[in-house]
Amino acid sequence: MSLSRSLQLDGRIKLRHLSCFIEVARQRSAVKAASAIGLSQPAVSKTIHELEDFLGTVLFEPKRRSMVLTPIGEMFLRYATSSLVALKQGIRTVAQDAGGEHATFTVGALPTASARILPAALAKLSRHLPNIRLRVVTGSNDVLLSQLRLGDIDLVVGRMASPEAMHGLAFEYLYSERIALAVRPAHPLLAHGQQDIADVGRYQLLVPPPGSVIHPIVERYFIARSIHPSQGEIETVSDAFARNYLLRTDAIWVISEGVVAEDVASGALALLPVDTNDTNGPVGLTTRTDTDLSFPAQPVMAAVRDVVAERARAASAHSVDAYRVRQSKGDNSPRPARNRGGP
Repeated sequence: MSLSRSLQLDGRIKLRHLSCFIEVARQRSAVKAASAIGLSQPAVSKTIHELEDFLGTVLFEPKRRSMVLTPIGEMFLRYATSSLVALKQGIRTVAQDAGGEHATFTVGALPTASARILPAALAKLSRHLPNIRLRVVTGSNDVLLSQLRLGDIDLVVGRMASPEAMHGLAFEYLYSERIALAVRPAHPLLAHGQQDIADVGRYQLLVPPPGSVIHPIVERYFIARSIHPSQGEIETVSDAFARNYLLRTDAIWVISEGVVAEDVASGALALLPVDTNDTNGPVGLTTRTDTDLSFPAQPVMAAVRDVVAERARAASAHSVDAYRVRQSKGDNSPRPARNRGGP
């Protein structure tokens, strides 16, 4: 390739080539990348081959069913990621300014945040910044992080992803939350008090699908306790479906505690009295490290922090009040530790 040609941008390279390349590099697999970006595996492979032809170089080296970046691929990835994100942000900003619109800030919400933290935070934010344009996107963890990397989402609120999925991302810890086993209020297992965890396997389970952030946590929890479901499981990320299904069956919904906290408080659902403390995981804010946050990011993040702090104070006050009530009744048992299952 001549120097003059190497200094020119090849017009055949499209955004789809860069998006596909970035996702394959992250997933180290054309199959997994195809699932994350909604394409077929042959379409992903074809796009990568086209990009390599246009660049006149090899970007990936297949190794044992995985796609490993070559040294040139590693170098190209750094520029492709930052360029794609910056370009998308620029296009959105120019389009909004030209139309006299305010910038739109897109938040990716995992279930635990979309059910409890984010509604209160965005309601608070809207009162102080009524003209801010917000978009909330829900989905599985791998899809939201893929969109975050590509600049289609500005911030993700929810559980922290696995360490290998956090490359190029930053996480701000807010609180910890455990997994819960939710059921309808009249579920047979609730009549027996403290449960033998093996009893859970006798009922149908609603579980998070592969790609969700709590899927491996749930798998480890069941394996460690030798729980083998006797009925077919239902994989779902739909809170509406799960809530309605529980009310019609004796199924058990395995989900982050924050997702069902308000249902439990209202009496619409109940939690099985089983120990899940070893499923605690960090919940917080995930952002990219390669670009600066746009203007709405700071007030959005501040609103989320405020709601978390308010819930923590309320939980602490409730714990103190309950302790004082017990003391007034002559109960000298030790004060229980504050529930670390989230605000």
